[in-house]
Amino acid sequence: MTAAPSLVVSEVFGPTVQGEGPSLGRRAAFVRLGRCNLDCRWCDTAFTWDWERYDPAVELSERPVADVVAQVEGMGVERVVITGGEPLLQQRRLLPFLEAAEARGWTVEVETNGTLAPTDATARLVGQFNVSPKLANSGVAAERAIVAPALRALLATRKAAFKFVVAELADLDEVQAIVDEHHLSPVWVMPEGTTPEAVLDGGRRLAEAVIARGWQLTTRLHVLLWGDERGR
Repeated sequence: MTAAPSLVVSEVFGPTVQGEGPSLGRRAAFVRLGRCNLDCRWCDTAFTWDWERYDPAVELSERPVADVVAQVEGMGVERVVITGGEPLLQQRRLLPFLEAAEARGWTVEVETNGTLAPTDATARLVGQFNVSPKLANSGVAAERAIVAPALRALLATRKAAFKFVVAELADLDEVQAIVDEHHLSPVWVMPEGTTPEAVLDGGRRLAEAVIARGWQLTTRLHVLLWGDERGR
């Protein structure tokens, strides 16, 4: 007997709003998957992967896809954001969920760090990839953070937006170099921060320079509304 498809899940929550990027403010459910292949020092979801600080037996559970679909269905949403961690680590396991989402008319966004290429099946079923390549401010070495073949594959889907977490104005030069080398578009810049004060201050410092470079600026709406509260 074949086992029912399952996912390693951190949390499922909503309805809430997408807090970042092109769909900011849109009503959505969130499915947060466990595990990540990077270790950003400012990561605000380290509970999905940092087993020196968190207990995976507490933070993660293996759940049947059917149960996750039923929980999301109960929220009455039209948009689902699959995030992590790094959700593309589980993209083959994700296919049954993506197929169920398509059957229900849900638009699916996948939030990814841009180091893993989507399969053709994943690319077909996902409506939008929110790709967040990591800068030096993350503490992740460039050779791990910037994976050219994966960025090319995500760009080729024509469904990707590239969002960079910026801590200082000087980070924008690094963003420009990555964007130019890999021909990335559209580009979004988001201030780093997990408090409303930090997000607003960063946005104010970055706004004029981001606009001048022809990029988009995103806030972190969920942080402005609820701070660093989980499940928001």
